[in-house]
Amino acid sequence: MSSQLSMNRLLVEMRAMQAEAMSTPLPGKLLVTDQAAEGDVKQVTPSFGDMFKQAINEVNTQQQISGQLRDRYDRGDTTIDLPQVMVESQKAKVAFDAMVEVRNKLVSAYEEIMKMPI
Repeated sequence: MSSQLSMNRLLVEMRAMQAEAMSTPLPGKLLVTDQAAEGDVKQVTPSFGDMFKQAINEVNTQQQISGQLRDRYDRGDTTIDLPQVMVESQKAKVAFDAMVEVRNKLVSAYEEIMKMPI
């Protein structure tokens, strides 16, 4: 049983290192329990609020990058090309539009739930 636990821990550590190397967060935090008889590895998923905050922060970061590139181009920075500015601007717009759609769906779902009889 201890060899299985060691293998599970090793697998968890390898996945964490892979995610860190790829600069992408894991979908949930992996926990290894010493006393669990079955399923030595448990996955704890982040809350919806945490995931939504992370998405909003990513959209904000994308918009800031786009704004910084636009400002640098406007100031005459020769290392910035117009196509690069336009691509980053479109990325920020698409990310923002997607976030607005998610928000609209959430509001719509909330309104439907509030209309349900108890």
